[in-house]
Amino acid sequence: MRLLFLTPQLPYPPMQGTSLRNFYLMRELARRHDVSLLTFLQPGDQWDAASPLHQICRAVRAVPAPPRRSLLARAFAAMASPLPDMALRLSSPDFARALLEWVEREPFDGVQVEGIEMAPYGLMLKRQRVRLVFDDHNAEYALQHSAFRADARAPLRWHAVLYSLIQWQKLARYERVVLGGHDAIAAVSDADARALAALGTGKPITVVPNGVDTEEYAPQGEAKGGACALVFTGKMDYRPNVDAALWFAEEILPRVRARLRQARFVIVGQQPHARLAALGRRSDVLITGAVPDVRPYIAGAAVYVAPLRMGSGTRLKLLQAMAMAAPVVSTTLGCDGLGVQDGREALLADSASAFADAVIRLAQDPDLRRALAARARQHVVEQFDWQSIAPRLEPLYTAAGGGSDG
Repeated sequence: MRLLFLTPQLPYPPMQGTSLRNFYLMRELARRHDVSLLTFLQPGDQWDAASPLHQICRAVRAVPAPPRRSLLARAFAAMASPLPDMALRLSSPDFARALLEWVEREPFDGVQVEGIEMAPYGLMLKRQRVRLVFDDHNAEYALQHSAFRADARAPLRWHAVLYSLIQWQKLARYERVVLGGHDAIAAVSDADARALAALGTGKPITVVPNGVDTEEYAPQGEAKGGACALVFTGKMDYRPNVDAALWFAEEILPRVRARLRQARFVIVGQQPHARLAALGRRSDVLITGAVPDVRPYIAGAAVYVAPLRMGSGTRLKLLQAMAMAAPVVSTTLGCDGLGVQDGREALLADSASAFADAVIRLAQDPDLRRALAARARQHVVEQFDWQSIAPRLEPLYTAAGGGSDG
């Protein structure tokens, strides 16, 4: 088949959730199909002739992303526009024009729209003779609902609570329109599929989970010597990750250090948010910023922590850590959609005290670390390798392959 992917940023290098999912799905599908790419170039995207995208894709075209609006402009739009913030972020006449010209000129069998920021371009193609597949990376309205609940516990976060309340309601309306405007829908987890089905469009939803390259993310041996590193990875201007880092540093880490004085929280990821600046001045916290490769940090973790309290979807960061046989402590939400059982592949805890106890227990018990890590690696290899995940998209490109309810 001839497939066209629409992505919000260059999928290579695959440095964070969206680009990781986009790159590996495209790479696997390109083994059997002609894949083309129309993408936005975000500030800092590196685009050169050596990119593997040239080998994966039959054709690649890129349009500069529109400048990010100021906070004042976004606040005004949040109040005045019937559309959610995410539907307005990548509005570009140049991208729209390039897309229409390409689709009118070439007979694509399917156009895959990657995430809700790209949904306006899928809706724009409704009258074209091409099958539209919407890959919903998160049930976005559910994500904002969870952010609303988490921030409502913090009086100083009233502005974020108000933002989430407004966006949650707008996203529910908009996501319903988006689902109805595409021919086939993919969700990344059973929970997301249920949340999308609850919007009432009647559209079948196929679960195509996030995955990991289990050869690239192979174990590198146990952490040896040095401080007791408690590692968290992710894009660190992403709201759920910021909340997770702050919660761990402020409420969990002091409890851990009361028993493990050498414990140190290592936050690995690009674009650390200003809300994390105070943590960077602490001796028991290291914020790395962008790194060329997260694998050495995961390999060096005495415990990999995922203290996530908001969000939806399945976390690529957890899959990477489990593939590398890192011992994991996570919230239940952090492992949602991964089929992880408490005490089998990871330790799960949802309160600050329980989370701290789990970290201490795992850090002090090398036999438990090895057992959890081995089972986590086996689980990911069997269930979440991209080679077995990408083919689940193929039925969505044909009229007969509408998927099944999640």
